[in-house]
Amino acid sequence: MRSSDVDTSGGSALVIEGGAMRGIFAAGVLDAFIDAEYLPFDFAIGVSAGSTNLIGYLAGDRGRSRQILLDHARRDEFINWRRCLRGGHFCDVGWLWHASFDEVPLNVPRYLANGVPLYAVTTSVLTGEAHYVKVTAENMHQVFPASCAIPLFYRDFPRVDGEPMTDGGLADSIPVLRAYEWGARDITVVLSRPLGYRKRVGRAPRKIKAFFHDHARLFEAVLERSERYNRALDFIQVPPADCHVRVIAPPEDFPVGRFTREPALLELGYQNGREAGCGYLQAMAV
Repeated sequence: MRSSDVDTSGGSALVIEGGAMRGIFAAGVLDAFIDAEYLPFDFAIGVSAGSTNLIGYLAGDRGRSRQILLDHARRDEFINWRRCLRGGHFCDVGWLWHASFDEVPLNVPRYLANGVPLYAVTTSVLTGEAHYVKVTAENMHQVFPASCAIPLFYRDFPRVDGEPMTDGGLADSIPVLRAYEWGARDITVVLSRPLGYRKRVGRAPRKIKAFFHDHARLFEAVLERSERYNRALDFIQVPPADCHVRVIAPPEDFPVGRFTREPALLELGYQNGREAGCGYLQAMAV
């Protein structure tokens, strides 16, 4: 998507990183925003679980993401090692999106009416490049599973506008540079890992390379992911002089990993997010 295609008249953006179950932190942050009726952004960009967190926030559905992560995302229909060993999905993101959409209300009309567009990041299987897709009522059932479809763990490549896509985090895990390119000069970023984390640069294991043997461009995106991720962190740490970046990140002892399923740990991660969101709002009010 080109900068000229972005539906925004201002320069304030909200960017949410993905991270599967680590998204419980952003769920807490965004519920704190909903409680405070805090929606000062001109547009939002979300990656993977960050995109599904954002649609609940922009729809004003407090607690929706928490409910999904504590219920649907813990069911065997979503995460299932035995199914994976039989050649199926380890994480069935298609099931998760559709089941949660059917069972947990989402105020789509409110999202469409609030004037803050959401762009979900996907990665093209054909080119390895990031796509920033404006979420609509018509395309959300394709876009969200595609943004969350972690290669190897989800064995399909969902199509968006006819093009096979996969996890947006492969091409742009923290799209702060894209927000800046689109004109945002006041950017709030919600990370899913503590401050100070850096993604280790290393060679992809040989078994992963074999999985991508028919998708050379996509494998290049995998190889370059760490460098791009750390470049985004560099931007966050030292933004351009004309840009203000505010960061909300989990604490050092954040207890939730990518596939954590223990309810107590997930609830603690949610409360970590709530506390961080409230702290951010208090600082903004000073």
